[in-house]
Amino acid sequence: MRSLLRTLERATLRDIALVCLADALVGVSFGAISVSGGLPLWVPVAMSVLVYAGGAQFAAVGIVLSGGGALAAVVTGLVLNARLLPFGFTVADVLDGPRWRRLLGAQLLTDESVAFTLLESDPRRRRAAYWVCGLVLFVIWNASVVVGAAAGGLIGDTDVLGLDAAFPAVLLALVLPSLTDRRTRAAALTGAAVAVAATPFVPAGLPVLLALTGLLFAGRPAAPAAPGGDPAAVVEGEPRSLAEEVR
Repeated sequence: MRSLLRTLERATLRDIALVCLADALVGVSFGAISVSGGLPLWVPVAMSVLVYAGGAQFAAVGIVLSGGGALAAVVTGLVLNARLLPFGFTVADVLDGPRWRRLLGAQLLTDESVAFTLLESDPRRRRAAYWVCGLVLFVIWNASVVVGAAAGGLIGDTDVLGLDAAFPAVLLALVLPSLTDRRTRAAALTGAAVAVAATPFVPAGLPVLLALTGLLFAGRPAAPAAPGGDPAAVVEGEPRSLAEEVR
């Protein structure tokens, strides 16, 4: 672990620490909401170790506490976590070694560990970013859920403290820096509108996947500069020779 820490820059370690701190607050709120809603303490604790997916955990517990069945909660969690499949392809290069290490690495796959991995181009730093973020976040998330679950019986009504808003607030904070780009902003706003409009009509979890339709409104990337600076050599974002071959 120490060698992994030395591989990363101090700024990256600081950012990982800040994300872990934010997720710790979310973990506390998840444990408290689960237990104060009537679930046994072991349920959120076991979910955090075995499922380890904040959004899916919140969705599943929300369905159960609102009277839904276990099957509906499981299906919702699976649908919500469908985004992790392409994430796995994206960072597959950092999961090498024996089978047990690859299985452990797969369990640590989260939005945060993938995001920090994608920020690095060097293979050693990519691997270090994934494992450092993944391991530290796993420990902090589970510890915070235990703390929240233990306090859940004492808090009573968690809505009074605003804990129910912790998770969406953290997600919004993570998304905001990316919204400076016009294409990303168009995709995000369209996806959010689709998700909000669909929420009253579809099962929990599906609005998140329907929000992916926002990508259709992101538009095409800007055309790259042609070699030698000749704009005429580019046709619809491709070199003229390639465009002519397609014709």
